[in-house]
Amino acid sequence: MSSDHRTLVLAALGGALEFYDFVIYVFFATVIGQLFFPQTIPDWLRQVQTFGIFAAGYIARPLGGVIMAHFGDLVGRKRMFMLSVLLMALPTLLMGLLPTYDVVGLIAPVLLLVCRVLQGAAVGGEVPGAWVFVSEHVPRRYVGYACGMLTAGLTAGILLGSLIASAVTHRYGHDEIMAFAWRIPFLLGGLFGLLAAFMRRWLQETPVFVEMQKSKTLASEVPLKAVLRDHGGAVLVSMALTWTLTAAIVVVILMTPTLLQKRFHLDPAVTLQANSIATFCLTVGCVVFGSIAGRFGAARTIFVGCVLLAVSYYLMFTHVAADPSSLDLYYGVTGFFVGTVAAIPVAMVKAFPPTVRFSGISFSYNIAYAVFGGLTPVAVALMLKSNGDAPQLYVAVLCALGALVGFTLRSARESNA
Repeated sequence: MSSDHRTLVLAALGGALEFYDFVIYVFFATVIGQLFFPQTIPDWLRQVQTFGIFAAGYIARPLGGVIMAHFGDLVGRKRMFMLSVLLMALPTLLMGLLPTYDVVGLIAPVLLLVCRVLQGAAVGGEVPGAWVFVSEHVPRRYVGYACGMLTAGLTAGILLGSLIASAVTHRYGHDEIMAFAWRIPFLLGGLFGLLAAFMRRWLQETPVFVEMQKSKTLASEVPLKAVLRDHGGAVLVSMALTWTLTAAIVVVILMTPTLLQKRFHLDPAVTLQANSIATFCLTVGCVVFGSIAGRFGAARTIFVGCVLLAVSYYLMFTHVAADPSSLDLYYGVTGFFVGTVAAIPVAMVKAFPPTVRFSGISFSYNIAYAVFGGLTPVAVALMLKSNGDAPQLYVAVLCALGALVGFTLRSARESNA
């Protein structure tokens, strides 16, 4: 069991650093916009271009995920697991070294875009690859705990990005950040990512893949072809669950600080502090709900967790409207219930047979996340024009979807376990 714990720790650490690298961009989006685009263009256009490059990372996720999953099902999980963190670390390091628009002109945003696309491709392979890797290393009864630990590592990366960004903004003034300090988080992320890639050398190939090699039961055709032909139901259900996951992460964790600032006129420092508390509670919740899913089943865990998330998110807005000082408490509780998302990979891992597991999860997760992850902020913003409770309603609807869809994975899980 000690080797399993070492595998979980190394996988979670690498995942944390990789997610840190992926999200640190958004914390410095304003600075990046001013440095990598002409000062003569309108501010709104600069913002659109800056976040357009951020969105390019999401667009690249499916392509990177499908390619790495293809080789992960044919040549090994470990090789792709090492490649994904290396593919994230190098462009992150380069982003910290890039020349700005004042130095090289239009080449600057082009280089930034290339780095962002490479980051997206890396994350596309890392997340499903990590879920498959850890779940195939541990005994069946610990699959939920393993997925929970791994997902906790990914969310810890978001928290780490928030804390590093806060430290930089508190330590340096605006002029210093514009001059050089914005580079520090990218350089740190790149260096730590390279360290994580080096540490993953000590990981062993999964016993499940080794057994498939020995018994010569690896996929005899393109794995994705088999997934689409034979496992369409599992793909659709996994995509629906991923949609629920995006609502929980994108709306509750990433968008809510801004939503609270606009609706209740709260100070950004107050909402960001509460967000850090919520993200920490999310990390804990991932381990708890992942473990519960392994013991009592992913379907039941998703159902109960989604109900609790929808209720807690609604109560948070209701109580903050009456007493803003209650934000930390209610956001923390809500963040904990967002940890329900750790049960989703447990369900997806057991929905696909080992021969095409990596490809099935990667295709379903990345396509759904690229579509719904990109459209969710737009959908919520449009809904807000006509209904001030749009965020709570959106989360509630998607929680209801996740709760209902989770049960349809039972038959697939039983046949592929």
